[in-house]
Amino acid sequence: MTFDEQDLAAQTSLRQLKKDIQTAEPATLRLLLTEARTINTWTNQEVSVETLKEIYEIMKMGPTSANNCPARLIFLKSSDAKERLRKALKPNNIDKTMKAPITAIIGYDIEFWKHAEKTFPQNPATQQAFKDNPAGSQIAAFRNGSLQGAYFIIASRALGLDCGPMSGFDNTLVDEEFFAGTTFRSNFLCNLGYGGASGTFKRLPRHEFDEVCKIF
Repeated sequence: MTFDEQDLAAQTSLRQLKKDIQTAEPATLRLLLTEARTINTWTNQEVSVETLKEIYEIMKMGPTSANNCPARLIFLKSSDAKERLRKALKPNNIDKTMKAPITAIIGYDIEFWKHAEKTFPQNPATQQAFKDNPAGSQIAAFRNGSLQGAYFIIASRALGLDCGPMSGFDNTLVDEEFFAGTTFRSNFLCNLGYGGASGTFKRLPRHEFDEVCKIF
């Protein structure tokens, strides 16, 4: 199938999707965002490898610039793996991380452009231009890797899991321990599993629309 034929097939698929589903159900929005909460305590229910793969299959479909897909994930499941992370954690994040069934290191590849032939085959040069622009590559990788990290949280919640994202750790230590010898960098951590409600706090205030939004 040519690129043009693939484009036409995608357009047909999108039209059908919009015909079948116009908006998300209110219950789905509650689960994903409006009533979902950051979790700090965990049950003993395990998270299977199959579930982790399913999370990735959902999150990878979210948009990134020129489909550069810079996110790189490491899932820490074993006690030994968690212990390697301990030295990088701030004290208040140690206990909940050690007890979480999974801790995901959400990282990004600053040389994502090396994979342009696969991820943007219609015009690889769009990404490969970053080869000679390391500052731009860092910005693009961090921005789009952060987007993919958000998709990770939404995908996890969509599958019934709870998330405890956090930035209270030493990125340099994490990179040295888990990404040494690569072009990957850590962004944030996310504990993952089936949470208990006991560690949930009151919801903090958010800005109102008129406080932070303008329409021109």
